[in-house]
Amino acid sequence: MSGFTVAMVLLVLFVVFVLRAVKVVPQQNAWVVERFGKYHETLTPGANFILPFADRVAYQHSLKEIPLDVPSQICITRDNTQLQVDGILYFQVTDPMRASYGSSNYIVAITQLAQTTLRSVVGKLELDKTFEERDFINHSVVSAIDQSAGNWGVKVLRYEIKDLTPPKEILHAMQAQITAEREKRALIAASEGRRQEQINIATGEREASIARSEGEKQAVINKAQGDAAAVLAIAEATAGAIRQVAAAISSPGGMDAVNLKVAEQYVNAFGNLAKVGNSVIIPANFADVGSLIGAALTIVKSQSAAR
Repeated sequence: MSGFTVAMVLLVLFVVFVLRAVKVVPQQNAWVVERFGKYHETLTPGANFILPFADRVAYQHSLKEIPLDVPSQICITRDNTQLQVDGILYFQVTDPMRASYGSSNYIVAITQLAQTTLRSVVGKLELDKTFEERDFINHSVVSAIDQSAGNWGVKVLRYEIKDLTPPKEILHAMQAQITAEREKRALIAASEGRRQEQINIATGEREASIARSEGEKQAVINKAQGDAAAVLAIAEATAGAIRQVAAAISSPGGMDAVNLKVAEQYVNAFGNLAKVGNSVIIPANFADVGSLIGAALTIVKSQSAAR
């Protein structure tokens, strides 16, 4: 064998040695290395060196959060009703060594444990409560799985129920109940509306009646005040007129004016008697008209003196 051939063989062996010795681990991954079949170390992301032919990468784990679809299953509620439950589980590998040697298949183990725990939790609740207590169910499943999953190097982050499906008969009954409840609320709302309408109408009529009575009361008051003011004005005007007449009589020449006025009215009165009837009244002392006028003046003077 020539020296060139030997060099080529050594070069090939060196390349193979380097390729087997250098391991580049991707980010968010962890590789478990065994040496002669026994756990040796866990390779972190980046370039790592192992001993060729003695060491081997036995397991490769992703450290990312992994969603696991838990198959749907039939659960029996506390009131003996079948309920099909479908959920999804989120977990993360925290200890690559335990994930490699703690369980032969931690994914199957988590799935089975999630299903059994879910059946146990749902069996403690009635059908109506299962729809209201989703958070309780999710928390219970996570707590139960997390206690066991720690030995498998896995951290269960959360569990979410995707769907709760009761039997068709139960679903129809629930829909009928919801429809009846909605109709009940509609009837109550309508009756409340009518009640409020009647209250509003009665309140409006009462306020209108009060307003009308207040208006009528104020109108009566205003009329009475107006009548009183009119009577007072007439009395004041009459009193003023009387005072003016008295003052005029008391003034110089006032008595002469009274005499003249009385004589005129006396003569006019006899003249009007002839117009309103066929009979004519002639006083016994018609020839002495002056005496009649004088008698009238005497009466006026006596009344003035009395005042």
